[in-house]
Amino acid sequence: MGRTTAAARARSSIFESFRIEAFTVLVLAVVVPWQLFSRPFINQNPNAATLVGWLDNVILGSIFAAILGLFLLRRVIAFPGSRVFSYIVPSFLTSYGLVVLAFLLLRLDYSRGFLITSFVLATATSYAIHFYLRRRGTKPFYIVPFGKTASLTEIADVEWIPLTEPRVPPGREVVIVADLRFDHDDAWERMLAEAAIKGHPIYHTKQIRESLTGRVSIEHLSENSFGSLLPNLAYRKIKRAIDLVFTLAVLPILIVPMIVVAILIRLDSRGPALFHQERMGYRGKPFHVWKFRTMTAANNEADRDGYITLDDDQRITRLGRLLRRTRFDELPQMLNIVLGEMSWIGPRPEAVALSSWYEQEIPFYSYRHIVRPGISGWAQVNQGHVADLASVHSKLNYDFYYIKNFSGWLDLLILLRTIGTVLTGFGAK
Repeated sequence: MGRTTAAARARSSIFESFRIEAFTVLVLAVVVPWQLFSRPFINQNPNAATLVGWLDNVILGSIFAAILGLFLLRRVIAFPGSRVFSYIVPSFLTSYGLVVLAFLLLRLDYSRGFLITSFVLATATSYAIHFYLRRRGTKPFYIVPFGKTASLTEIADVEWIPLTEPRVPPGREVVIVADLRFDHDDAWERMLAEAAIKGHPIYHTKQIRESLTGRVSIEHLSENSFGSLLPNLAYRKIKRAIDLVFTLAVLPILIVPMIVVAILIRLDSRGPALFHQERMGYRGKPFHVWKFRTMTAANNEADRDGYITLDDDQRITRLGRLLRRTRFDELPQMLNIVLGEMSWIGPRPEAVALSSWYEQEIPFYSYRHIVRPGISGWAQVNQGHVADLASVHSKLNYDFYYIKNFSGWLDLLILLRTIGTVLTGFGAK
């Protein structure tokens, strides 16, 4: 690597620092609105001393919102498949929305124009920074060329640089990948230890492959970051509480639109408004999942293929296509959430026939049921609806990744991406 390239990467890494990005966003998203709104108003108002509380509220609120927005953005783009530009606005909308909600609940005075200007400048600054970083190119991964590392270069959109000597590469944001199960000689072991001491991330090949692809190999069971097969038990309880509270909060809002949809379904085609099917659920217990009917007749096929919706499936009704595209057909599953059978986010529950078949093909397939199935999931936002058994097999890779990395941050990422799938109709059949 030439000195010019190394220097350019070192410069770009400065802008990748959270502190640098936060400082830049705060200057533009807090100082500029203060200059535009606060100072002129105070100078023109003879009783400006009485506005100190209002000024403190809005400045502290905008600082908190900007930092929280950046923090949320950094966390969600740390997961594979994350496109940073898709999450800038949702991240800051969430943070600024929470600040406004706090002001309303606490009945504090604030300036709507100040916060709107701060939000616009925060998102614009973040867009500019990440656009600049994207123009500088992708972050390189340095490979220790021993063990099972050759297959990494098959992953697209990543710059892989094989190391030719046991020396730590130059730069502040150096990321090294090695097969940590390989017996490296002393010189390479010293280099890895030195890089770790300097604060450079050292990733195992298996870990980085899963992180970049968002999939976990299903050749064998894979432990999580705690060295356990059990997902985060504390978060599982918190997640259940959030599911229940959120469902009970939105149900009164959605009940009227759902009744209207049920009536339209009955007018559009013959048959009941709701469709139910036995599927395999949490801890391997079958349950009946409820959906708005989107097909001309219930699916009663005994063979496995009959449970899979095909491209341009002639069974789907006119209204059904719209419901599937917007995922509105899934809303009756709020009943399943209240009953504790499902969650808003988790692996989609499979029909019992498919689940039984996969348990015969894959000895540890039942591990998929260690978390509650969901209305939306990691496989749905990455792969979409499956149309054949091979695709179902591929979906398991995403499901096992979700279970292995079970966390609130991954759920937040799935939630943000689900909004995009609803708006675009991604993966619908």
